[in-house]
Amino acid sequence: MRWVKHGIVYGPDGQLPWARSHAMIPTPFRLNDEVIRVFFASLDEQGVGRIGFIDLASDDPRRILNVGQQPVLSEGRPGDFDDHGVVPCSVIRDGSGRLCLFYVGFELGRRIRYRLLTGLAISEDDGQSFHRYRSTPLLERSPAERLFRCGPFCLSDPPLYRLWYVAGSEWTSIAGKDLPVYDIRYLESTDLLEWPAEGEVQIHIEDVDEHGFGRPFVLPRPGGGYQLFFSVRRRSLGAYRLAYAESDNGRVWQRMDDQLNLDVTPGSFDSDAIMYAAPLRIGSRLYLFYNGNDFGRDGLALAELESE
Repeated sequence: MRWVKHGIVYGPDGQLPWARSHAMIPTPFRLNDEVIRVFFASLDEQGVGRIGFIDLASDDPRRILNVGQQPVLSEGRPGDFDDHGVVPCSVIRDGSGRLCLFYVGFELGRRIRYRLLTGLAISEDDGQSFHRYRSTPLLERSPAERLFRCGPFCLSDPPLYRLWYVAGSEWTSIAGKDLPVYDIRYLESTDLLEWPAEGEVQIHIEDVDEHGFGRPFVLPRPGGGYQLFFSVRRRSLGAYRLAYAESDNGRVWQRMDDQLNLDVTPGSFDSDAIMYAAPLRIGSRLYLFYNGNDFGRDGLALAELESE
């Protein structure tokens, strides 16, 4: 693959109290023929994440049509699993036309740094606002996935809903800092609101330099099969890089990282890290939204596939 980097599309200017910095984990959704709505998380001065959006032109995703001035989803109540912030991961439209947002909630700990679990929020107004399906996680912790059930990506494949996510029960210490250990797992269900307690591991941590994966994003190929874009946390770098895999059925994947060819750019906003890739196909064009250094501190960026 060969990509053209278009650079930062949007970053908060710091004027909004809930969005002083960052546009983390870009999550695009084709709202209609003209509009791409990209959800993301911004941080306030205390580092608490809330979910907002921008609208981009479908014929040129570098062109901003609208910037949401209020968060569509804020942190949960004290004691909830998402009381220290929320980030988006996946958006689908259900059978009744509502938008369903799969998100991750942050809960700080005393003996561990934090816990990450998946929630679900629903919009009746095409993503202008969301309300929680419930105040407890959609993917609650379980004996096999005790600390992390996060990074969810949902795909509607009637009569099934298919969910790829990251999960784990361990921490590892790197340069004196505790960091999570998790792999990519898979669930399926006929009910969007009910999911099994344990997923099938699809991409294992095998390389000794890897200790975790970031939000998977699955793209069906027009001619059949699936592409998987995800992030890899490397011990030697102390940062994320992008990874890539392909599958005929969405269950058995072949990693093909060396074919992605999208990496950091020295001296740029993504000089140290590149992560959270989210592809969107519009006609014959394939776009990729992503973040750079410090988990999207400067904003969300766009790349476009030039050739396979």
